[in-house]
Amino acid sequence: MKTKTIHFLAFGLGTLALFLAPASFGQIIHRTIDIDIGETQQVTLHGGSTALVKLLKVEEQRESVTQMLARATVTVEVNGKRAELVSGNYRLPAMVGGVQVDAPAVRAYMKDTNVDWWGLRKDARIRLWPADSPWIEPGTFLYPARQRWFASMTWYSNEPVSRRPKPAGQVYYHAGMDIGGAEGLIEVVAATEGVVLNRGTESAPGSPHPAAKPRYDVIYVQDSRGWLYRYSHLMAFDPAPRAGGRVKQGQRLGYIGKEGSSGGWTHLHFSVESLQPSGQWGIEDSYAFLWQAYRQQYDPPIIAVARPHQTARVGETVTLDASRTWAKREIRSFEWALMDGTTATGPTVRRIYDRPGQYSEIIKVTDTAGNIDYDFASVRVYTGANPDGTASGVRVHAAYAPTFGIKPGDPVVFRSRGFETPAGADIFDFGDGTPKVPVPSNIDSAQHAANGYGMITHHYQKPGHYLVRVERRDPEKGWLAVQHLHVVVEP
Repeated sequence: MKTKTIHFLAFGLGTLALFLAPASFGQIIHRTIDIDIGETQQVTLHGGSTALVKLLKVEEQRESVTQMLARATVTVEVNGKRAELVSGNYRLPAMVGGVQVDAPAVRAYMKDTNVDWWGLRKDARIRLWPADSPWIEPGTFLYPARQRWFASMTWYSNEPVSRRPKPAGQVYYHAGMDIGGAEGLIEVVAATEGVVLNRGTESAPGSPHPAAKPRYDVIYVQDSRGWLYRYSHLMAFDPAPRAGGRVKQGQRLGYIGKEGSSGGWTHLHFSVESLQPSGQWGIEDSYAFLWQAYRQQYDPPIIAVARPHQTARVGETVTLDASRTWAKREIRSFEWALMDGTTATGPTVRRIYDRPGQYSEIIKVTDTAGNIDYDFASVRVYTGANPDGTASGVRVHAAYAPTFGIKPGDPVVFRSRGFETPAGADIFDFGDGTPKVPVPSNIDSAQHAANGYGMITHHYQKPGHYLVRVERRDPEKGWLAVQHLHVVVEP
């Protein structure tokens, strides 16, 4: 309790009473250290065991288009065992030296970024859990969007987004989790219990939280761990949560949208912040928490993973990687269906692209029980290297709702928007043999425009797994942007 009291006092006594009750819901079960190359630290884990951690090196891999950091590999030694950990980018904790370990952030991400999201003052941040520990206390954390895992596009921790201003400005490396969805149709719920510090521009009484940045589309909740949860870009708030009041875990906060600094694409920006070893508030990488919570809530037999996004130049070799796929049973096959009409097998495949565009490569994963799942490797291909301003042209985002419980004949609503292109039509192929349908989108290119996204309703007549292809073509250059969606229609 002493540590929590210090954290709360950091932003004023006026709000202290709000955040101390109840204190029994949720505890922090991992340990976090910030460490320099060559440094060794002994860490006392949750439960009392210890681990000896040494940081050996950090290696950077930058993409060729804008020289943004695409991958940071951290080499650590834990209890005498050496391992390489990729920082963020859809990586889960790994077992090293009898301890679970991940590396959510490295100082390299601070070199050319436009915002200090992490509060990191050393070469790397390492988190540790006992060997048999969950990643977050079970029952204290929920998946915050009521939809399927990877139902649409995502941007997760450390994925390079863009240089701002373009083409040679500072880099926005994504911090937190962007969960794409269908505007106004997907519920956003509280991942934890807690106190609502801010609901839009309304604030709880007392001193403001040092990490909160109130905005009309954002809700901030603080839980009994002292962690701060941000839910951004909401189209609308549910009337029940109010600033200064409490929310229950799973309570509806509002609906997914594209408000605020969304860039015009519909998504929930979900992030967790905590007090870090540096004494600064910073991002608490929540990918492992989301993964654990989703599996506990929905019990999927298999989850295909072919992310993060990649960027490349025409003629450059790209490795598509689905090796982070998970299944309860043994995986029997990886089957790729590529946009050039070829197929491949195995968890990874190498491709060279000869035209700019937004590519969506299909991976089908099957386990020994016959369970299947799909994901899509997204690659944006450019004509050359920036900062000369060359680009891949048009982009497209698509989503659908509902994503659970679809039966034959049920209405399924699809929404899409083309980007970096004038008003036009997105072409939908619903994957069931029905004719392709053009859907007008980006009628108004203003990011918050009500008619930015097009909409169409479709009815599937049979159970099955359907792959929806949504494409938008650049009217001048002919370059193509494609996104796929995986729709499951239940018997």
